[in-house]
Amino acid sequence: MNACPWPISSLLPHAGNMILIDEVCGYDADSLTARAVVRPGPYSLPDDTLPPWLGMEFMAQAVGAWAGCHARLGGEEVKLGFLLGTRRYECHADTLPVGTVLTIRVERGLIDASGMSVFECELRDATRLLAQARLNVYQPKDPTAFIQEESPQ
Repeated sequence: MNACPWPISSLLPHAGNMILIDEVCGYDADSLTARAVVRPGPYSLPDDTLPPWLGMEFMAQAVGAWAGCHARLGGEEVKLGFLLGTRRYECHADTLPVGTVLTIRVERGLIDASGMSVFECELRDATRLLAQARLNVYQPKDPTAFIQEESPQ
């Protein structure tokens, strides 16, 4: 795996506390491993833990970081991508407690010329598998075409 010379904020089209990942530990042509420390934020439960479904966002951001690493490596601009969903999200934790150090691993299983991809993902703490998923993502050549609203008539 290659070391990542770029800060995570330069790899994702997110800002502030919406960036959940702290660093990229390594990446290669087909995979990426990232680290994150669980912190209270906009999606926190009353006890400051994070809901278990937020594991999917950690995974999606790791996929985005993988794409960002490859864009930066190729001298290209980091582009917006879209999490389309998952057919399978298996979570083995009731919550994600504050202070937990997470390891997120994503591996590309399929990518096509249109920008559609499938990634196998895992979320672990120091001792166990917390969640796993197969994410379907899309990174169009021109993402602005998908987020522009039409004028009301």
